[in-house]
Amino acid sequence: MMKTNLQIAWIAASLFLIPNINFAQAPNLGTAADFILFTTDGPVNMTSTNQLTGNVGTNNGTSTTFNNINGQLHDADGVTAQCAADLLIAYNQLNGTVPNFFPSSLLGNGDTLIAGVYSIAAATTLNLNLYLNAQGNANAVFIFQIAGPLSTNAGSQIKLINNAKACNVFWKVEGLVDMTTETSMKGTVIANNAAILIHTGCTLEGRALSTAGAITVDGILGYTPIGCGSPTLTGPTAPSLGTAACYAIFSTDGSVSNTGITTITGDVGSNNGSATGFNPLLVTGNIHPIPDGSTAQCAADLLVAYNYVNVLPYDIELMFPVLLGNSLVLTPHTYLIDAAAHLTDTLFLNAQGNANAVFVIQINGALTSSTYSQIVLTNNAQAKNVYWKIEGAVSINNYSLFCGTIICNNGALGALNTGVTLNGRSLTTTGAITTTAITAIASPIPGNCGTVGISSLDDENEAITIYPNPFSTTATIVLNDFSKSNKTELRMYNVLGKEMMNVVITKSSTTFDTSNLTSGVYFYQLTDNNKTIQSGKLIARQ
Repeated sequence: MMKTNLQIAWIAASLFLIPNINFAQAPNLGTAADFILFTTDGPVNMTSTNQLTGNVGTNNGTSTTFNNINGQLHDADGVTAQCAADLLIAYNQLNGTVPNFFPSSLLGNGDTLIAGVYSIAAATTLNLNLYLNAQGNANAVFIFQIAGPLSTNAGSQIKLINNAKACNVFWKVEGLVDMTTETSMKGTVIANNAAILIHTGCTLEGRALSTAGAITVDGILGYTPIGCGSPTLTGPTAPSLGTAACYAIFSTDGSVSNTGITTITGDVGSNNGSATGFNPLLVTGNIHPIPDGSTAQCAADLLVAYNYVNVLPYDIELMFPVLLGNSLVLTPHTYLIDAAAHLTDTLFLNAQGNANAVFVIQINGALTSSTYSQIVLTNNAQAKNVYWKIEGAVSINNYSLFCGTIICNNGALGALNTGVTLNGRSLTTTGAITTTAITAIASPIPGNCGTVGISSLDDENEAITIYPNPFSTTATIVLNDFSKSNKTELRMYNVLGKEMMNVVITKSSTTFDTSNLTSGVYFYQLTDNNKTIQSGKLIARQ
């Protein structure tokens, strides 16, 4: 008898030494995993501006939206029928899971919960912060079975710690779900025979799904969680730009011109037109003032790239072209905008941690932008992997930040306006390109793009010599081979890019007055018949 009692005591003591084991099993969401908002029976209403990543739909009702979503809209179709069936299976799995914890109906207040199945037998409120601790186990599952409505107080948050993931958190609610302003919710919420309300400023990393009930969201950020077996988004295969990758500004057929202080990294040119107004001292690349072999090859390569992106099948159609931006978040996909589009405020491109992820945006119309609009790259998104195919003219307004390679078909890039920063390229198959005091960076530049600079009248020798340097009240220009001169001019600019002097050279040696120039650094540009042949730096000491 004593031996038996000792064995029982030893077993009981041993149980306290065994680490916590999570027996909770995540339900199989099936196609419901693709939806950020879904109801089997009822409408889905979106008011104000929402930033949603994931599908939206209802199997018996309508989805109304007032801005773009990063997903597909489905109303009473084959996709929603399957989703309704999958959602019911997931609900039944959650409902039948045996609980091992029984907390009070007030969650949060700084409490920390470990993985497991939590059963709450009454209406439940989330207040302040609730920490979900996976204890280092990335597969840890948290299930909350709530036998009544779920509400949140303003500003309450679910915080995931120690490898906890939103894709492993599930809320089964037998009643209304009401997330008050500025709530941060993590996990998949399934309301059974009840509505879901998510108010202004809320963030949902998960899903809001109902077996029967209306869903209403008002100015929220919501996105389906990544991980837990969800595929890594890579986007389509990027087009091959060929030699077009060498160019920051290029038109196959049309002039390329600039006014103001524009800084370019990459080549500038046209295959049927002139390139004018670009200060060679501010261009890290080749300026092609007139068509040449490089521009001919670029034109051919650009056409190949355009033809490729033009026929790419799209994954997601953005239904509201004039509302592009407005804090919309896009992930690696091919997107279609089947009309002229307007970029307002901010468009986020989220690579979800994949630095090689590709984004293609096909716009069947013109593209314009508001002042100070911006493309923001997040989670390892790279400008080199973003491509815009535009069937029409492009006008990027003042002080905008634009990322990606613009491939414009039969449309002018008529206005890259003051203060615009282009992290990418501006390329068109037909149309003029006009820049005004912008910064354009075509990165990366392939290694086969040739020597940076501008062709000279003489490949082996400088076209001119200017002395003395530093100069004082006068300077002399010696044209080293006057026989090759046609219409030669020397322009001098200050460090702000303002033209300070223009000297027409009519003989092999010309002395000109520099007494009106203050002490400092100046840049010169020598042109012959409007073609830049040499540039450099001079110093004035008065």
